[in-house]
Amino acid sequence: MERSAELRREHFVRGVAIKELVRRTGLSRNTIRAALRSGEPPSFRCPGRSSKLDPFKEEIHRLLKDDPKLSGVRVREEIEPLGFGGSKTIVDDYLREIRPIFVKIRTHQRTVYRSGEICQWDLWEPSRPVAVGHGQVRRAWVVVCCLGYSRAGAGALIFSKEAPDVLWGMTRCVWSLGALPELLVWDREGCLHAGGGRPTEAYAAWCGQLPVGWLFCEPSDPQAKGAVERLQGYLETNFEPGRRFANHLDFQLQLDAWFEKANARTHKTLRERPIDRLLKEREAMRPLPAREPDLDRRWVVRVPPDPHVRIDTNDYSLDPILVGRRVEIRVSQRQITAVALDSGELAARHERVFAKHRTVTALQHARALRERRGQPDVDELVVEQRPLSVYDQLIA
Repeated sequence: MERSAELRREHFVRGVAIKELVRRTGLSRNTIRAALRSGEPPSFRCPGRSSKLDPFKEEIHRLLKDDPKLSGVRVREEIEPLGFGGSKTIVDDYLREIRPIFVKIRTHQRTVYRSGEICQWDLWEPSRPVAVGHGQVRRAWVVVCCLGYSRAGAGALIFSKEAPDVLWGMTRCVWSLGALPELLVWDREGCLHAGGGRPTEAYAAWCGQLPVGWLFCEPSDPQAKGAVERLQGYLETNFEPGRRFANHLDFQLQLDAWFEKANARTHKTLRERPIDRLLKEREAMRPLPAREPDLDRRWVVRVPPDPHVRIDTNDYSLDPILVGRRVEIRVSQRQITAVALDSGELAARHERVFAKHRTVTALQHARALRERRGQPDVDELVVEQRPLSVYDQLIA
């Protein structure tokens, strides 16, 4: 290559004659003339050789047309009875080249989000159960959201995939972001998707209260909400490893602190901090309503003679004075309350316990129940103290 360039430079630029080039280089006249006449740089060209696979290529095409995902092992098994005696490498290399012709490969276009346009959602399950007190742990999920424009995220811990719990987690996330996006994007979560792209009644009511729009992705299409998928992957690898949680409240506190840190980092793709873009995005988003949507579970029961109500395998005490009367039970994520329907009296107020098979009894309810049964307080009981000489006489 270098000699060819030197010959062309000496002849065409400096005007050196072919005879002089022959004398200087020792090359033949014909070799120098060929180099000067050639319009392309010299290269080594190996004549094409036939492959052992050539007689079987049509059969391979037919097999891939019937099943584009047919493995190389099966292809060799199909063509060996026809006389193929080549190696595994020949078949695999050829399949790697032609398989894309038969497989429909999905293409993606780069998406640009408008400010305040979309918020993507997903459920992430921690790898370990979460401590809930009383020496118990429980399976949990985290409702994760991510705004498309700013990539700001938020998360809320829940202990079931039922609609009230998922919607409570969504409410907490939206209030953490501080404004309402136009559209909420979910995959086909069972408690939110009623089929055919339609929302369940609970989800539709929640969206109508805010109000916001909804969109359900097609089945097996995680790419449609890639922003939250990437945030969830970052959550799995950066938040949970190496951490310990005293209970579910400590888990939520650490999760909130992690999202504050994550939103303040410089995003690799955006080259900006999500918290800075969130401030701009809030200007295009609608403000939050004055009150959060009411997502508490409610039902009416009559206070039984054993004044307790069972909620999620746990028994919570009710005021025994209201035995036989109807009370409305209200269950939130943090509190259990009961109110008498006829008088409005408070029948119970308990902190919700996520451990299972526990009995939660308020002190005032235990005292009232003891008084109604005519039993004295424990403090008023008189315990007889017998002299030790009595036991000596019995032993003797």
